[in-house]
Amino acid sequence: MTKPPRKPSKLQRIAPDDPELNQAEDQHYPQQTTDRDMAARNYLSLETAILLTILLIAIVFRFHKITLPLVDGFSWREISTAMMADNFRERSWNIFFPEVSWTGPGPSYQGREFQIVSYLTALLYQLFGWHDWFGRVVAAFFGLVTVFSLHRLTALCWDEMHAHAAALAYALMPAAVMIDSSFLPDPAMLALVTLGVWLFAKYWAGGSGWLLPLATVSFTLGVLSKPPGIAAGAVIFYLMICWILQNKRKQAALVFLSGLLSLAIIVAYFSWAIYLARSYPPFHMAGSGGYIWDSGFWTYVRDRFYFKSAWNTSVLWFYGYPFVVLFAVGLWLPPRPAEDQKQRTLSAIPYVWLAAAMILYLSAAGEITSNVWNFHIFHVPIAIFSGHGALLLARLASRTILAPAVVLRAICIVAVTLVWSTFPLVRTMKKPIAMKGKLLGEELARLAQPGDLVVAIAPEVGDPVAVYYSRTRGWVFPPGGGDTEWSKFVADDATAIAQLEDLRAQGADLFGVAKNATDKQDLLFIEHHDGVVDYLDRTATKLVDSDDLLVYRITRP
Repeated sequence: MTKPPRKPSKLQRIAPDDPELNQAEDQHYPQQTTDRDMAARNYLSLETAILLTILLIAIVFRFHKITLPLVDGFSWREISTAMMADNFRERSWNIFFPEVSWTGPGPSYQGREFQIVSYLTALLYQLFGWHDWFGRVVAAFFGLVTVFSLHRLTALCWDEMHAHAAALAYALMPAAVMIDSSFLPDPAMLALVTLGVWLFAKYWAGGSGWLLPLATVSFTLGVLSKPPGIAAGAVIFYLMICWILQNKRKQAALVFLSGLLSLAIIVAYFSWAIYLARSYPPFHMAGSGGYIWDSGFWTYVRDRFYFKSAWNTSVLWFYGYPFVVLFAVGLWLPPRPAEDQKQRTLSAIPYVWLAAAMILYLSAAGEITSNVWNFHIFHVPIAIFSGHGALLLARLASRTILAPAVVLRAICIVAVTLVWSTFPLVRTMKKPIAMKGKLLGEELARLAQPGDLVVAIAPEVGDPVAVYYSRTRGWVFPPGGGDTEWSKFVADDATAIAQLEDLRAQGADLFGVAKNATDKQDLLFIEHHDGVVDYLDRTATKLVDSDDLLVYRITRP
């Protein structure tokens, strides 16, 4: 009985002895590998093209009306930043001595955040001459860094599709557009802390060891740019704790030491800022009020933690109802949990950031709602969850993102956010409400002689816009700083005249007021202080009396 022929082994079937067949196989497998490589390259090219398109959209919105004078809704804060840029260039390049120009001849050093935006703007002034909108350009470039870093962070936490959605949401978000195109320190803060968090998360996920010092430097500079950036540090702390729980104590210890170094630098700088504020008139420390420890816990409770103000800012000014709805949907319905433990840890980053920002808000709601650009630290998690909400609504029951129904719904969502949020709210925020203050400043500049000091009252009392555009130094009126209230007029003419006489003794040469100048109590200067106007008519020389402006040259006794 003969044995049946033995079947070839698996190895033989894969690699038979036939040389011609082997040659065919050798030609076939490289072709498959090449096809996969080409598909991967095409995929990466598509993802890169989408990211570049989103960056282009962000550029269009942030550089639209980039040359607008500093007369929009953020004028007051922008002007102080712009004055510090002027003084770096004209008086001292020492970045540790930020100085404004609205408290007299100076020195007028103030306790301020580390002046990255104003210093870079001063360098642009030095290279290309003075243009008031250079600060907006610097801020806009930082905004683009945020778009990129947010995209890569979201891709690391969730996936590329969510990264596209989150970056696009941030590119179109009215508040982000406005803040990123304003002469403020906040764009640098958010860009640098987001970049730092992304670099650290990438390091935590197994990236190069060089990522840790780069992340530390970026995050530290971000917090120095504006203290609210410290909230993003919760993400780094969370990932460090995860390492400790995984018994990766060496890595956690290295992160802990980097964090201590960062914190030491931050504490050292702001201790210096407090020293400046206490040592030089007008003894002003930026952002020094409105916290829960200033007002008291029960005051915060009575005011319901200013949630009504925050809500009104959100729906009527910063985001609009479409973004609020997208954020709520995205927060309510989280993404599907990842199977990999490391990926599940990373996927919690947006929640950690949002929770830390909320803790910051609950402790500083008075300050944040008074100076609304401080909401900028929220915009990374808001963009991520808004992007997720948009994907959920676009997909609904569809399994593929490229289905015609999904594409159509996505287009409709973008159209709704543009029409009911981005276009109208950005237009509202960029309305030139302080234009008459700028005109007053330009009139003072025309009349001023070299070395003259001005006293100016802008349409919004306390706004130094007129002093800035006079291109001189001087005072707002009533003079303020420190604990002095300078956004409302004093009660009587006698006190105001005494203040004016004190400024004249300090060297004031010109006095200008916009005739629509109104304080926070809705008191009109020319009506409330008509006695001051009469006093100026008797003791000064009237130079301008138009429908909008009133300017006097102050005569010496």
